[in-house]
Amino acid sequence: MKAIVYTAPFHFTCTQVPVPKPGSGEVLVRVRMCGICGTDLHIHEGEFLSEFPLIPGHEIAGEIAELGTGVEHLMIGDQVVVDNTELCGGCFYCRRDQPLYCENFISHGCNVAGGLAEYIVVKAEKVFPFRNLSWKEAVMVEPTACAVHGMDIIALKPGSDVLLFGAGPTGLVLSQLLKLNGAARLVVAAPAVPKLDLAKKLAADETVIIDKQDHTLHRDFLQNNYKYGFDYVIEATGSAKLCEESILYARQGGQIIVYGVYPEKERINWSPYDIFRKEITIKGSFAQTHCFDRSLLYLESHQVKVDEIVTQEYRLEDYGFALENLKTRQGIKSAIIPGGN
Repeated sequence: MKAIVYTAPFHFTCTQVPVPKPGSGEVLVRVRMCGICGTDLHIHEGEFLSEFPLIPGHEIAGEIAELGTGVEHLMIGDQVVVDNTELCGGCFYCRRDQPLYCENFISHGCNVAGGLAEYIVVKAEKVFPFRNLSWKEAVMVEPTACAVHGMDIIALKPGSDVLLFGAGPTGLVLSQLLKLNGAARLVVAAPAVPKLDLAKKLAADETVIIDKQDHTLHRDFLQNNYKYGFDYVIEATGSAKLCEESILYARQGGQIIVYGVYPEKERINWSPYDIFRKEITIKGSFAQTHCFDRSLLYLESHQVKVDEIVTQEYRLEDYGFALENLKTRQGIKSAIIPGGN
């Protein structure tokens, strides 16, 4: 089968590898579509849990092609999405019922083989059948699951004022979840006007354009028009600069949610006195576990709409080109079709 194989950071090829065989309790999934996102850029650079050699790709949708022994609740031909996370169940954190902190955390496409291949083997318990989604919608289940986990972390109070930095794929999903779950007023700030237009259509009460060259423009607008700031400020772009200035917009007793994926070397400068005086709560939201069922329910009921988010599709052989477009933020979201159809 064809697959993208990294031998080291920055070094990958589209090559032929053996089709994996499912063992007991596993299934073979024919990958119909695999989304790529900013996390894949970090993996490309050797960050974010990455271990090499590696087949990347963690937003996986496909069809059951073969069943391992003991798998009885699935059928060949079932359309499924793959929860890429696997947990050991026995480490310090798993035994404390904190599975996301698992010391042996496995993530397909990050530290074990992922979905940028024609086939992938995964545990049967990690695939979720669906019927009411297109492939372009199905690849959004994993990002939506991360956003659902983010909502668990945020613990939004009804009637809240919320500022969200980011109108990329995750921001577009998160904005809808925020409006569905308690945000009385949602302001979305981002650089790209087409993405902001979609954010406005889907959920945002107001949008603010970020000028990457001059942050004083959006800073002055937000501080002049929202005198008391926001109950929740969510940074979902992965920009350390925006994360650092988030504290300017949090009202007294407010929360800052560090949601984006940042380069590991980045550092920010927050005043501990401001955090102390304003009683600011700072939270992080990382990945997800056990959120696929709720994510599917949101998408299959179309309460969260994702049909306009995947704007570009590529063949497996064009993965490098897709990465370059991801870097330059072309379109909204890209997906790879490993079989070319």
